[in-house]
Amino acid sequence: MTHTVHPYAHRLGIIRDWRSRWFAGDKKTYRENILVDQSIRSFLNKRLKGMHVTEIEIERSQSEIRVIINTARPGLVIGRSGENATKLRKEVSDAIRKVAPNHGRTVKLDIMEIRQPETSAKVVGFLIAEGLEKRMPFRRVLKQTVEKVMAVREVVGVRIVISGRLGGADMSRTEQIKKGRIPLQTFRANIDYAQVEANLPYGVIGIKVWIYLGDQFTDREHQNVSRPAAAQNGGRQAPARSAA
Repeated sequence: MTHTVHPYAHRLGIIRDWRSRWFAGDKKTYRENILVDQSIRSFLNKRLKGMHVTEIEIERSQSEIRVIINTARPGLVIGRSGENATKLRKEVSDAIRKVAPNHGRTVKLDIMEIRQPETSAKVVGFLIAEGLEKRMPFRRVLKQTVEKVMAVREVVGVRIVISGRLGGADMSRTEQIKKGRIPLQTFRANIDYAQVEANLPYGVIGIKVWIYLGDQFTDREHQNVSRPAAAQNGGRQAPARSAA
């Protein structure tokens, strides 16, 4: 039987980093930190729905907790003169205080903009969900989205799978579209993955998106791959050196 793993978790420690970065000295603080992280993520996902928030990262120090919000629509999150960001920081502090009254750390919000929304699987999933909720034909939505994503220079491949009562049919089914290649088993392959739901009157349609952005190397590996020894010597074989 095949063993399906999450593309993000599959590359943790290789080309991906943890989305929660902190250290707990004992079991009690560890449980509290996990509970606080979960409450922050659930609150922000509900509060910022429709603002194309792709990722929420949490960093914790001795005196403060830093929440990094990656979004394709930073203007909506920040608001005019930063009033929405100030209000959001207070709401996050209140949500933390409900689950952990003795947490005692100040909350700091950092809002990061996604420069290329088409390279983010979460944003692409949101766009598909919005198209389906507007009652657009699902095949047209999939085709237009794939063409828009593949038009970006950094994208090498994309795959989209949707499942549910497509087109209002009585029986649910699965449809997919793929362009380019998606090497899921290659650790250095930079693959972004996301799951999104579209809520329609006749049921929920699940959306899965894979976007392949090429291989990710370290600087030394990239130099070795891009400039082999023969090429560095003008196509001539490098002279052998004696150990004596």
